[in-house]
Amino acid sequence: MKLTAEERKMYEGKRGKAAQTAMEILVALGEIYGAKNMVPVSSVQVSGVSYHNLGDAGLEFLEEQAKDGKVRVLTTLNPAGMDLDDWKKLGISDDFAQKQLTVISAFAKMGITVSCTCTPYLVGNLPRFNDHIAWGESSAVTFANSVLGARTNREGGPSALAAALTGKTPAYGLHLDENRQAQLHVQVKAKLNSTSDFSALGWALGKKFGNKIPLMTGIKHATIDELKSLSAALPTYGGPSLFHIKGITPNRTKKPKETATITEDDIKEAYKALNEESDIVDFVAIGCPHASINEIKKIASLLEGRHVKAEFWIATARQTKELADRAGYSKIIEASGAKIACDTCMAVAPLKGRFRVMAIDSAKGCYYARGSNGFKTKFGTLEQCIDAAVTGKWNPK
Repeated sequence: MKLTAEERKMYEGKRGKAAQTAMEILVALGEIYGAKNMVPVSSVQVSGVSYHNLGDAGLEFLEEQAKDGKVRVLTTLNPAGMDLDDWKKLGISDDFAQKQLTVISAFAKMGITVSCTCTPYLVGNLPRFNDHIAWGESSAVTFANSVLGARTNREGGPSALAAALTGKTPAYGLHLDENRQAQLHVQVKAKLNSTSDFSALGWALGKKFGNKIPLMTGIKHATIDELKSLSAALPTYGGPSLFHIKGITPNRTKKPKETATITEDDIKEAYKALNEESDIVDFVAIGCPHASINEIKKIASLLEGRHVKAEFWIATARQTKELADRAGYSKIIEASGAKIACDTCMAVAPLKGRFRVMAIDSAKGCYYARGSNGFKTKFGTLEQCIDAAVTGKWNPK
């Protein structure tokens, strides 16, 4: 790889040990993927924040990097394994909490903004069109590439941190024009009426067409919440970290010759696959990806005057929770017995063995509920999930 004079100084250790380790990681990555040079990044989002995923080895690496490492660009964090302030209300042990807080302390020492959200674009880390960035969380990566038109590969925790400490990333993959073109024209002939429908669409695209970048037609309208739901499901089920929707997303692409179709039957198949047999629900989780203020407003309206029977978490960014507090939404939600879980989510919190059946409106959430925690899953609309929280039962109608 061709390095600039400043990149060479970092690589040779003239800018400190942490910067040297970081540049070594990036050069090795660039050589593996055939990158010719580095590009500067405007922001970074670091994954691998939960102690549940990091363990002691990951914590040791972070503390070593924090000895002399300082980030060079705006850097935010993916969700942690707990609410950093109110972890006890979520049933987190003292031992886990202390380990998690040590992880956060190491990140903060490097100058990283302790945002702990999978939706950094909703809380201040908002790149411009065509900005090169280095983000780690799969749904945020896909949203940034597709909806914002920024450019990022799906970084692992160490490579994202390395980009933060150097302000650079190797120029390969989705940073390059030629790798951002649509490979398949998908005609969507299904009605999409909810965030869960868009999540089911992501499941269907990934399952049917694999990693081919789709150009979708037939979708007339999509909200930010629906697009973030699609961005979460698509890469989780084998799809790419970039999609195009004619008339909705900003990237320009040539229309591929190969065509395919998504029908109502494909969406129904997703719902069928993500729903397991069980009438009882003991855990409901909304916020995968983290709930927006608009979603929290809707949840409050659906919960007002009701009381939940199942454990019910609404995962969101702390900044969004503060808006909900001011608007009065938090008071309504908490009066129902539901819990607003900041800084974390059901996918990264240590929940194995605590619940049996989880209801959620996210296909990605189903994937992690089954794979990481061994839960059975019920997948449906926000309204269905809230009904399940109130009744403790799943009503498919």
